[in-house]
Amino acid sequence: MSVLFFKRFLKRPFQIASIVPSSKALVERVADKIDFERARVIAEYGPGEGAHSREIARRMRPDCQLLLFEIDAAFSRDLQRQFREDPRVHVINDNAARLSSELEKRGIGSCDYIVSGIPFSILQIDKKRALLQQTHDALTPGGRFIIYQVTNELKQHAKLFDHAESEYFLQNIPPMFITVFERANGRNGDSELSMQESRSSANNA
Repeated sequence: MSVLFFKRFLKRPFQIASIVPSSKALVERVADKIDFERARVIAEYGPGEGAHSREIARRMRPDCQLLLFEIDAAFSRDLQRQFREDPRVHVINDNAARLSSELEKRGIGSCDYIVSGIPFSILQIDKKRALLQQTHDALTPGGRFIIYQVTNELKQHAKLFDHAESEYFLQNIPPMFITVFERANGRNGDSELSMQESRSSANNA
């Protein structure tokens, strides 16, 4: 854990939510849920010191863009320092609620993936639902919203997504729920996750 992370946790414990950054195992597990061959635009809410951001940038294609929304100014400055040599990565020192306007400003139509570690459980219900709606609308058909959280309460509020799949990941302190929400692919209303489940059920029949 970096000194910066610890200092920011002490100053804003509810915003940062965990006293230690994500484990290497959690970072790799979250990144494994992204198809980097098809990803052209990825956004991340609350990257903090950049543990997930670094792994995503390491894996993504040369023509992919990564938008990091970090509201904490100290973290933002550190992220800008880390990625100053990578033109694919854009650090935005602003609230995740600015996603839509930031995409419009950059001439980007939609995101293929949005990753988030921000503690949704502490958000007021209206802000939580507004951010979920914006996230859903910003995803391309078939796009995925990937979250890692201490609780799985967000699942009950994210009914606008067409499919959700969760796992409880123990190789982190504290253990985390990793949930993948998917927007329908637009062809017949089915999501890729639900089709994968159907194929798996048929194969096991």
